Formats: sequence, C-alpha cells, structure tokens
Amino acid sequence: MADHNEFGKIAEELAADFLVKANYKILARNFRYLKAEIDIVAETDEYIVIVEVKARHTDAFLEPQESVNKKKIKLLISAANYFIEENNIDKEARFDIISVLPNQQKTLEIHHIIDAFQSFEI
Repeated sequence: MADHNEFGKIAEELAADFLVKANYKILARNFRYLKAEIDIVAETDEYIVIVEVKARHTDAFLEPQESVNKKKIKLLISAANYFIEENNIDKEARFDIISVLPNQQKTLEIHHIIDAFQSFEI
C-alpha cells in the first residue's frame, strides 16, 4: 500500500477518535454512494455531521481543507442526502472538515473546521 494511503488511514483513525472524545457518535466510516465517499458520518444531539478528513505530510503548498473543491462538495452533499434518506434521519446535516498535519514537533495535529461549507457557493 502506498505511503500516502497509509497516512490517510491514520488520519481518519485520529479524526474518528477525536470526534468520539468530543461526544460525537460515529454512524459510518468510508460510506460510498455512486462516485462519492464520506470519510465519517457522525451524529450530535442536533446534527448529522458529514466529515471530510484531509491529511498532508506538509502544508507547504495548500492547507488540507483547501483541496475540497466544488465538485467534491457536490459529491458529498449527494452522498449525505442518500445516507440521510436511507436511514430515515430527521436531523439537519452539517459538513465539517478535519485536517491532520504534522506540527513543528513532528507530531500530528488535528484542526476541526465546523460547518466548513457554510460560506462556499455551490
């Protein structure tokens, strides 16, 4: 398996652990619908939270969340709608991004961007 795939799996595991510690309930991981994949579907008292996990070995070129483009957002929305309908969920959806980057000490640091697509025009 390629190094970047392994790093991605580690980042998703860290993100899921982070959410659980923050009292989110994980409903699904790596949920696929058509051409879309949702990294993590979680739940709070108020929301179904669709989480895109972005990891990089460095932020020299882009912050991880900057790689989420309009096409990716549309795919995530489509998959989220399907998941919500198929599971008869009656909660508002929210889209978050969790980025995982090494810090100065070379340990992985998590940044949780809540409601990340709020100001994004689709």
